[in-house]
Amino acid sequence: MLSAGFGLCMAFIGFNVMHDANHGSFSSRKWVNEVFGLTLNFIGGNAFLWKLKHNIVHHTYTNIDGVDDDINNMPFMREAPTQPWKPMHRYQGYYMFMLYGFTSLFMWISDFIKYFSKKVYTTELKPMDVKEHVIFWFTKAAYVVLYVVIPIIVLGWKPWLIGFAVMHFVLGLTIAIVFQLAHVVEHAEFSVAGVEPVKIENEWAIHQIKTTANFAAGSKIVTWCLGGLNFQIEHHLFPRVSHIHYPAISKIVKDTCEQFKLRYNYFPTMGAAVYSHFKIMDQLGKNQLAINN
Repeated sequence: MLSAGFGLCMAFIGFNVMHDANHGSFSSRKWVNEVFGLTLNFIGGNAFLWKLKHNIVHHTYTNIDGVDDDINNMPFMREAPTQPWKPMHRYQGYYMFMLYGFTSLFMWISDFIKYFSKKVYTTELKPMDVKEHVIFWFTKAAYVVLYVVIPIIVLGWKPWLIGFAVMHFVLGLTIAIVFQLAHVVEHAEFSVAGVEPVKIENEWAIHQIKTTANFAAGSKIVTWCLGGLNFQIEHHLFPRVSHIHYPAISKIVKDTCEQFKLRYNYFPTMGAAVYSHFKIMDQLGKNQLAINN
């Protein structure tokens, strides 16, 4: 139980502290954002790599298959209608939740793939300076010492393995579901990158609105726990604005969308969003491609 609670707390740190800090919206002081952005390193990730993967690639090419790493980073999953279908995908609507539990562990491992390949999926990684190399190796080593070596010495390997597995499963499942509800749900649109340089048909702001969805905007508990990540439309439009302002901004954005007859993707509860995500993944698994309406 404590291990599960620990995993949940780590996810909430990621939502409320790390996410804003690495977007530069946690504080008006750059050094504060840099320091608190490093909380990601101590829950398994790397701030430098995440900023490229999330801030630059994902926020620019949202839901574009072939570029957006967020819809191309889960093995055995088909997360976009443009991705190849395989027979095993037929059951992904049911096994996806189990796979989501490995998200945080996969994140820790995939950092090494990005580090040595110098790529985030198809995007070249900008050069890391000496400081970033030191931070990468020091925090990865510190993670092993804090979460593996010391617990095994103190508790023994069996209790450690159980606790570590439970913690990571809860952490991975929580962060995966929250981020999937933003883009892999009904009405969220997808596109694919071609051989030519990527060109987005719509202007940037319209693309963000069409590929993103909000959920449970009326729940103060959900908003508090998720650090405003249930206001994903507003976050994608104003990523450098603190999430505490999203509820107020959302009213303006929604009215503007109605004025210009642009769909504002929204689910009234988190449960409704989860069900919508399941429906989409089930349709993708059955090779039903006509999902954008």
